[in-house]
Amino acid sequence: MADTISAADQIALPLENAPRFGRDDYMVGASNEAALAWCDRWPDWPAPVIVLVGPPGAGKSHLLTIWQQQSGAENLPVEKLAPDLIAEIGGREQPPLLAIDQADRIVGDPVAEEGLFHLFNHVRAEGGSMLLTAAQQPARWGLALPDLESRLKASPVITLAAPDDAMMAALLVKQLADRQLIVGQEVVDYLLARVERSYAAIRDLVAALDQLSLAKHRRITVPLAREILNEQDQSLF
Repeated sequence: MADTISAADQIALPLENAPRFGRDDYMVGASNEAALAWCDRWPDWPAPVIVLVGPPGAGKSHLLTIWQQQSGAENLPVEKLAPDLIAEIGGREQPPLLAIDQADRIVGDPVAEEGLFHLFNHVRAEGGSMLLTAAQQPARWGLALPDLESRLKASPVITLAAPDDAMMAALLVKQLADRQLIVGQEVVDYLLARVERSYAAIRDLVAALDQLSLAKHRRITVPLAREILNEQDQSLF
């Protein structure tokens, strides 16, 4: 019998072509409300540089975008970090406002480390603000430049906690909506009872569901969800 589901049993999710990163799209819960409060607290920060830390999929990039929208900060890719960047930024009239996603990617790149070091000093000297995101606290990055490491370790660190049950449910529904997927409530309940309690697990699970549903031309039902979870369990061995 073909997989079917009545309209009455479906969760109608908004159709989106890509994830949205506006303030209204950010799911707030116990795991991240403190981090959002720090973004809202700007420009009343206790230090010029703040480091936002959390596991993959925790919403660090989303928070960074929210802060950019509120502050007017410039997004600065890690690839652009170099000592001579100060010559470009230093000529501006306004204090520097900078946002750097995945800042820990500079590890192992002496030029990028030196570039972030000079940038840190410039932001502090000019009364600017800079928000960095990373998977771990700066003390665990393994930086080769001691002066940069000491500055980052002395900066306030905002940590995104593991998601609670309410956040897991909200993230699952949002991930499904971002991919234009419609599922039954029984599928949502089935997945939440079995998926690993992490941001990355929700992201990877929904991506796998989307791919398998498209490949097999099947709706996302409990049997399809069970198939994905079984495959993920087998991949661990």
